[in-house]
Amino acid sequence: MAGELEPSWLKILGEEFNKPYMVNLKILLKKEKDEGHKTYPKNADIFNAFNKTPLDKLEVVILGQDPYHGENQAHGLSFSVQKGITIPPSLRNIYKELSTDIPGFIIPNHGDLTEWAEQGVLLLNASLTVRAGTPNSHQKYGWETFTDTVIKKISDEKKGIVFILWGAFAQAKAELIDQKKHHIIKSPHPSPFSADRGFFGSKPFSKTNEILVKEGRKPIDWQISPLTP
Repeated sequence: MAGELEPSWLKILGEEFNKPYMVNLKILLKKEKDEGHKTYPKNADIFNAFNKTPLDKLEVVILGQDPYHGENQAHGLSFSVQKGITIPPSLRNIYKELSTDIPGFIIPNHGDLTEWAEQGVLLLNASLTVRAGTPNSHQKYGWETFTDTVIKKISDEKKGIVFILWGAFAQAKAELIDQKKHHIIKSPHPSPFSADRGFFGSKPFSKTNEILVKEGRKPIDWQISPLTP
């Protein structure tokens, strides 16, 4: 497992892979497989968020809860789905907010957010795997111990990172972040159940860029390139 992690992350997270909770997590994932359960994302994509966004390139963290649990959806980036897959409702609302927040933003025809990740946006889920068809099924497996450590390490090792926390679950992670060193942007979750309660109009993307520019850093280009036929 540790060998699948990008080197800059491995340097600060490598010791986690020998801890009892992670050993137990590996046993639980193997048991799922042995029992014939399909899990998402595929093994090669479990640490995709880290591999697409090295620690030294990190600018922004967008925290999700759980990978998508449908066929071919999850690929290791929170809120993102693979090209050719129907855009999920929360991501549709994210795009809708972008279209009013960022001048000229054109809603993409796919849901692959890899271009954000490659610019330094860590698309981190609290759990990195899920059983097919069963949301939150790996929530108690130990992943949150790992990803809480990730958030703490970012807080300790970096400065000026923008954390975008949507909904109560993500906002509870604020206690892991040194708010004297970092920036937190909060709003309701983009889910259809809560987007109308303050996500729409919250302008997280322009606020993020304002912070980055103010600190002399490059703003994120939130526009996603269209999928061409």
